[in-house]
Amino acid sequence: MMDKDLGLILLVDDNPDDFEAILRSLRKSHFMNPIQWCQSGQDAKDYLYKSGKYSSHEHLKRPVLALVDLNMPGLDGRQLLRDLKADPKMCSIPIVVLTTSSDPQDIESCYALGAASYIQKPVEFDDLANAFKVLKDYWFNVALLPSIDGYD
Repeated sequence: MMDKDLGLILLVDDNPDDFEAILRSLRKSHFMNPIQWCQSGQDAKDYLYKSGKYSSHEHLKRPVLALVDLNMPGLDGRQLLRDLKADPKMCSIPIVVLTTSSDPQDIESCYALGAASYIQKPVEFDDLANAFKVLKDYWFNVALLPSIDGYD
């Protein structure tokens, strides 16, 4: 049985290969949610605030969940996390850090900045797909997500 569309997932990752692997893993786990891929922290902010290349897009969807890579050029995942959690209009979006780093300092700082979860990207595709199955089960079958109503 396929799951219903439960809202947009914002995926922020600068690596096209990682994006493709994550997308395949999400689909293998039967995520039916639309995915908005942003290739940098700045691209994600532009999407969320409807600025830059998104300024003429009136009907952008607010994400119900953001999956954010930590290490990206320019505005990285740490700064994006810091900026969004400091904004009363954006702070309720659950942000899952999805990264290759297992550095205890990265883990500590991301939780201190308000990350909802921190996941080290598995190297093998089957492990990545399993991680997304667990992520989907938790975020869309167990956790209650904030309302997306009122997104301007």
